[in-house]
Parts: sequence; structure tokens; C-alpha cells
Amino acid sequence: MTVALDQTLFHQTGVGLSVPFAISGTGMHLPPAVVTNQELTRTLDTSDEWITSRTGIRERRRLAPDLATSDMCVAAAHPALAAAGIEPAQLDAVIVASYTGDQPLLSTALIVKDALGAHRALSLDVTQAACASGIQAMLIAAHLLQNPSISTILLVAADCASRITGPTDRTTRVFFGDAAAAVVLTRSDTPGAGLLSYDLGSQLSYDVQIPAGGSRLPASAATVAAGDHYLYMDGRAVWNAATTRLPESISSAAQRAAVPIDEVRHFFLHQANLNILTETLAALGVPRERATVTIDRLGNTGSAGLFTALHATVAAGALLPGDTYVLAGIGAGFQWGTLCLRHA
Repeated sequence: MTVALDQTLFHQTGVGLSVPFAISGTGMHLPPAVVTNQELTRTLDTSDEWITSRTGIRERRRLAPDLATSDMCVAAAHPALAAAGIEPAQLDAVIVASYTGDQPLLSTALIVKDALGAHRALSLDVTQAACASGIQAMLIAAHLLQNPSISTILLVAADCASRITGPTDRTTRVFFGDAAAAVVLTRSDTPGAGLLSYDLGSQLSYDVQIPAGGSRLPASAATVAAGDHYLYMDGRAVWNAATTRLPESISSAAQRAAVPIDEVRHFFLHQANLNILTETLAALGVPRERATVTIDRLGNTGSAGLFTALHATVAAGALLPGDTYVLAGIGAGFQWGTLCLRHA
């Protein structure tokens, strides 16, 4: 069942928050195993030319079989904490954004918190927005930092999509890669820093889903045999939703923040598909160089994607004090959102 894009639309906008905060450190973890397009052509009915032209992806990473999403989270968290000069014991919250948690129950954020030794931290998982979970997690973190008892948060976005894409599914297998990226958020003394505005939207659609494994279709021998635990994705529906909703959402958030689009210095967008990213920038009239691209060498890394772009920019020293930037993404559901922020 698919609900048409013009039905049951939910849309919400919001203004900035009064307590300023800053990104104090970032980190990233990439599994060492690289899977090139040429390697995929050995088992899939596809070609390097087709993959590159349709997605912009040349290679992606695969997590080792004996490791899980939480292992990537911990590996990304350590450099982020080091960059921020924060010890795990100082953390007030650990938020993990992922639709590929270690297991259905228990909490992946709790596993990460324990592995880091962040014993006093609140642990939160943000999952069901899939590739947009990082946007929702960042918004939650921004609101938590308004509480006087919370001053330091670790947010990790990570996905291990190689575990939930069908080995012979050329629609999903070529797109997705495994990665984790982390940010440390702290309260700031810089007036006007942090969240300026946000825009969220949703519209029920089953065009991207994992059908089995929940209460509606519990795991069974039949669901395993049918491949119902693998990700299903209608590429055309994703294209239509993303190229429509992302420009609308970014424009709305920028307008809400009273920031002209041409004054937004950086666009950290969900790394879903290079063509979607290019189309979104063109719709906004934004030069390509203002959006960092990682999808070409990492693939679609789910909720981690826009944070890999953020980390690359921070690591290059290109995110400067006073810069206005946006984080924007769309995920299964469909759910989408944009945050407009100013760097301290």
C-alpha cells in the first residue's frame, strides 16, 4: 500500500532556541573494507557506468561480519570527544541515530554509552525516520541543551545497511554503504549560536520499508524465505519525494530564520544520491561547491551521511565562527527536515 504524495501531509516549522550551543568536536569511522562498483558487477546485473551515472557512487564501505553498528559508533565517538576535549564521564546524554541498531531490543545507545564509560549519561535511540533520523536526533539534542542540567551531548549517526539490503537486489545493493559520524554538542557563551530555525514534514508512504520483523509481520521461516527482512525501496518515489521536499524544507527553514539562501555558507545534505543532491541545489540556486559531497566514495550511509559531510568540512577547517549552515535530509516514511544553525 502506498499513500500518494498529496495526501495526509504533516508539516511543522519552528523558530530558534534561546540557549546557544556549539559543535565542539566531530569524528567519523569508516570500515576498512572498500567495495567498488566493479566488484558489485560480479554478482549483480549492473555496470560501473550505470551505477555512476544514476547515483554518483564509485565505492562504498562494508562492516566486517563480526562487528555491529555500535562498534562503528564507539569508533566515531572517540575522535569526536577528543576534538572537543570531553571525557565520556562528562556526557549528559548519548543519542544514537540509526535504523540498523545492533538488535531490536536492547538500546544501541545504551550499548554505546556503556562501551564509552559515559555512565551518568541519558541514552536515547532515534530510529524510525531512517535516513532522516539524524535530523530528528539533532533537534532533540538542541532542545535537551535548553535544560540547565544538560550541557554536553554526544550524538552519533550510524548505519550498517549492508546487513539489510538483499545480496542480489540491484536497486538497493549499489546505493548503500556502512559508516558512522559523531558530533559533540556543548552549551556556548556565543549569543546567537546554535539552532536558528527548523522545518519538519512527513507523509505516510510504504515506498521505502522493511516489511517483516515487527508486530504486523513477525519473523518466521516464511518471511525469511521471502526476503521480507531486507530493505525495499522504490527509487522513482524516492526521487520524486526528495527533489520536491528537500528544497521546500530548506527554503522554509531559511525563511523562518530570516537568512537568505545565498547567505547560507554550507549545505550539509543527506547523501542519498548525487543526482538528488545536485537537483536540490539547482532548485535552490545554490552553487555546487557549498555542499560537501561524500556519497561518491561512501555511498548512501543513511543517517550518517550528512554528518560525514559535516565532519569533512570541520576537519578541513572550513566551518568558521559565525557561519550559517543547514542540515537537511529525507528518510523512509516519508519523513524529512531541515535545521538552520549558526556556528559558534
